Amino acid sequence: MAARIALLAEIVAMALDTLRSNKLRSALTILGVVIGVTSIVAMTALIRGFGDQLSELIRQMGSDTVYVSKMSISSFASGKSFLDLMKRPNLTEADARAIKEQAPSAGVVTYHLGEGPGGQAVRFTYRNTSTKRMGVLGTDANWLQVNFLKVTQGRFFSEFEVQRRRQVVVLGDSPAATLFPGSDPIGKQIRIGRDQYTVIGVLEKRPGLLGGDTNGFGLLPITTYEKQFPTPRFRGYLLRFLTIGVVAREGATREQLMREIEQVMRSRHRLKLDKEDDFDLLTSDSIMRILDQLTQAVVLALVVISSIALMVGGIGVMAIMTISVSERTREIGVRKAIGAKRSEILWQFLVEAVVLTLVGGLLGAGLGAAIGLGVNTWAGFKTTLPWWAFALGLGFSASVGIFFGLFPAFKAARLDPIEALRYE
Repeated sequence: MAARIALLAEIVAMALDTLRSNKLRSALTILGVVIGVTSIVAMTALIRGFGDQLSELIRQMGSDTVYVSKMSISSFASGKSFLDLMKRPNLTEADARAIKEQAPSAGVVTYHLGEGPGGQAVRFTYRNTSTKRMGVLGTDANWLQVNFLKVTQGRFFSEFEVQRRRQVVVLGDSPAATLFPGSDPIGKQIRIGRDQYTVIGVLEKRPGLLGGDTNGFGLLPITTYEKQFPTPRFRGYLLRFLTIGVVAREGATREQLMREIEQVMRSRHRLKLDKEDDFDLLTSDSIMRILDQLTQAVVLALVVISSIALMVGGIGVMAIMTISVSERTREIGVRKAIGAKRSEILWQFLVEAVVLTLVGGLLGAGLGAAIGLGVNTWAGFKTTLPWWAFALGLGFSASVGIFFGLFPAFKAARLDPIEALRYE
């Protein structure tokens, strides 16, 4: 056993000596491997970072919250087209009241407007300072209880203010920081679009997504929102995407709540037993399952694309190793003449090919990690470097060395020692 380890160490040392003596040729040979492994590690870091940020954001929905919407990511993931989904009936405040009254498991029920294709993006202005265009949502007074956000300054608007269409606004962290740096925004008058609003609260900061801003929005009473922002139309359809959020009461399960909501909505929409739902039910878990499927598909596509670069690198390794066998034919003949076995010659060239591609894999993994850390540092986008991304890259690079190194290794092992010694 010790003799085999010593032989392997000797072969690896010989392979590294060969790489050092042909630096430029070796560098050009492993370039494809470096590019392939770099793309695997770097893109995996970005994709996993995006997934972690999204998970953190979705967790704010709460594990027991159920959202009812006209259309959602689940509809598009199942292959339905936007125009087909537009034919579904719009949800209304009456649907939310029916769920509250007829679903025994329902606890807090809320609803909001402003997300989706009909959403509004306007500037928030205070004196001479304006924000970039930001989203505006119209909600009822229960919105915070379902979305599990906290008000860090001031308060949320009341049901009385919703009913009376008061011109009040609760700001996200970003517009508050832009308009009122270092000062108290509560009670100040700001302009949203063309109308004046009184700031009554500021929400806590939410985690970012893709290095972007998830705190750039304002919340208005839904009655005030509908007065200022009339519902737009698209090909004759009203773009009124009301989303209903429901939290299960204490002691009720989410699955029970979902069944009851489905029964209430199907009854209100007069759907027969053989008709599928014309609305979507979403939970944090269902969204994460869909996103995990999308992430896995992206990672698989990435591996396939990266394997092309690895294949190119492997062909280069095979070509260079074949040339190396021809250049070292006399050396092979001498080694065989003094007693080297075929298996030893085979292992020498096979290990040399693997070492060559592993060096490329290590360089690619280091470069991919540097790209991920650079994006995290300079762009503010969270990246995650899982150990399996490095293992995958190095495993691919070693496999390429073994597969494409077999032909030149067998060629070297089968050389006739007498003919090899005569080779000039």
